[in-house]
Amino acid sequence: MSTETLSLSRAMNEGLRKAMENDPKVVVMGEDVGKLGGVFRVTDGLQKDFGEARVIDTPLAESGIVGTAIGLALRGYRPVCEIQFDGFVFPAFNQITSQLAKMRMRSLGTLELPVVIRIPFGGGIGAVEHHSESPEAYFTHTGGLRVVACSNPSDAYTMIQQAIACPDPVIFFEPKRRYWDKAPIELDLSAAAPFDKAVVARPGTDVTVLAYGPMVKTCLEAAQADDKRSIEVIDIRSLNPLDEPTVLESVRRTGRCVVVHEAPVFGGYGGELAARITEKCFYHLESPVLRVGGFSTPYPPSRLEDHYLPDLDRVLDAVDRTFEW
Repeated sequence: MSTETLSLSRAMNEGLRKAMENDPKVVVMGEDVGKLGGVFRVTDGLQKDFGEARVIDTPLAESGIVGTAIGLALRGYRPVCEIQFDGFVFPAFNQITSQLAKMRMRSLGTLELPVVIRIPFGGGIGAVEHHSESPEAYFTHTGGLRVVACSNPSDAYTMIQQAIACPDPVIFFEPKRRYWDKAPIELDLSAAAPFDKAVVARPGTDVTVLAYGPMVKTCLEAAQADDKRSIEVIDIRSLNPLDEPTVLESVRRTGRCVVVHEAPVFGGYGGELAARITEKCFYHLESPVLRVGGFSTPYPPSRLEDHYLPDLDRVLDAVDRTFEW
């Protein structure tokens, strides 16, 4: 097996490069993705190697980026759109939810919409307003979209290639505060798990912790720090469709579950996970499914984000509470 140690941002870059080498119909488009290489340098060097016709610096108009990508996809291209920051996706919300998500079903599957929309999401980088959102629930609620989130360099490398090859539209969330984390990646795509499958990031026997994106690392650190209990951490990876068998098997075995995400708990994606687990694992549960997440407020100024973001202590507190029942 061939491996290489890369940061998450570099792994994304290499995954995009591989996809563009393998298919001349793959085009990358977005604000500052070309000459600058993206604000997080995820597309660094791609325009130099593939040209301005395939790595396109667009105007500052997210609705135009996604609308153009829809047209390109209908003509046989595989566009990869970069939304520079999570909070900037909302000007394109109508194009994504009213057009992109609907066309495949509207055509009874005749039309393919292989559009990937990359969204750096989450906080932890000390950014200003609109740069630290967690908007995943808006898109998981929209039928017709695949929604995935990578959490580490290896998944970044493989999942972006799998998303580009998919005939459905894919919302691809990238944990921006993990861009600089390094880890070995497996370069053989055939050895990778399908991008719509959850993976057991850490086996355990006493309680299941479900997470995705930036919170996977936090939950792994919490599991490592708990010397009293064996915590199983599952990286959801595919938010929609959800890999129910992997999740339910774990919860039925441990009897306890904590769901963790950065987004506000109220109305968050964790509510769907908790409802499904309660419905389908009811007789296996030893305690209610607990949720850990952000507060029901706009994302705070950078000096307060450490208080807002779930950390190791808040995860372990929820784990402790599952054993009080």
